[in-house]
Amino acid sequence: MPDSLANTAVDVVELTRALVRCPSVTPAEGGALSLLEDRLTALNFRCERMDFSEPDTPDIANLYARVGTGGKHFCFAGHSDVVPAGDLSSWTIGPFAAELSDGYVFGRGAADMKGAIAAFACAAAAFLRKRGAGFGGSISLLITGDEEGPAVNGTVKMLRRLAERDEVVDVCVVGEPTSSKRLGDMMKIGRRGSVNVDLVVRGIQGHVGYPERLDNPIHRLARLIEALIATPLDGGSAHFQPSSLQFTTVDVGNPATNIAPGVVKARFNVRFNDLWTSQTLLAHLRERLDRANAAVGGNGLYELEAQVSGESFYTPPGELSDLIAGAVREVTGIKPELSTTGGTSDARFIHAACPVVEFGLVGETMHKVDEKSAVADLQALARIYELMLERYFAS
Repeated sequence: MPDSLANTAVDVVELTRALVRCPSVTPAEGGALSLLEDRLTALNFRCERMDFSEPDTPDIANLYARVGTGGKHFCFAGHSDVVPAGDLSSWTIGPFAAELSDGYVFGRGAADMKGAIAAFACAAAAFLRKRGAGFGGSISLLITGDEEGPAVNGTVKMLRRLAERDEVVDVCVVGEPTSSKRLGDMMKIGRRGSVNVDLVVRGIQGHVGYPERLDNPIHRLARLIEALIATPLDGGSAHFQPSSLQFTTVDVGNPATNIAPGVVKARFNVRFNDLWTSQTLLAHLRERLDRANAAVGGNGLYELEAQVSGESFYTPPGELSDLIAGAVREVTGIKPELSTTGGTSDARFIHAACPVVEFGLVGETMHKVDEKSAVADLQALARIYELMLERYFAS
């Protein structure tokens, strides 16, 4: 290990602030990956920009960095992109100012998830100072700029490139802000699947004064909605809460008061557990809709178009979750809950490549105005990640 590396340290708070100052709102790189690349290069990571394009999607910059060439391979994964700040006047402190106040770092991405990325780098730096470059394994950071967006030109394509060159990851920790109220109280060992469905119902447009001459698709849609939501999809499973179907919009586009429309459109999302695949779920939903139509002698038409964001996945409790839980207990004194709640994450792609668990900062303020992370939590998270590395490469 070069002498320069022995003296290289990473301050997790200052790196978090530097990353937050980069306005990397999806799909913009905003300087975040360039900054991270500079810091990791100083730690002797081999950094590779994996930038991808696809028609009808924004071009995305990604970063893959690895130290070590053989042995067990531990990967930290995350995203440098952030959601928009929204109304700037609503922020107490500017979203990209990264100011310190009352023991917190404020700014977009402080919790989701630039703080965890800074903790990755800090943990790797501390580990390498102690063990040197010849620790007998490999550590990598897989950082996408496309998690908060379509997730087309990011993690999924990075993993594909690694597979094409036979580069194997043995375990992965994703730094999503999984903690609920206190750092360390929760990790995610799986996630529900997600599917967005467009439902179009057609009828016959007509004058509302002559109901016998029309077939109101809004009325038909109401029956279909009732068929979808009246009975729960399931009661949950051993590691998952019940699946949830939620309508997000109903659109008619009809400014008139004396005309029933000919078509109505609705959209709903289903977060589904491991009792379903997207295919079995959609087949079940069609059965419900067909029964509802038949029950009232319906002859109207409905159309379904689905976009699957991800299937449900689950990493059984074992070596990786025990590794994380042990490090969390040593630093925080608490035992994390093993959860599958919340939205989707890029762990849904990583799961196909290796065991993956998500663990990171408190997520209470993520995507909100005045997003923040406690300085003490950032420092503790870096130490937790460092302990993971120490114990994973102990033998």
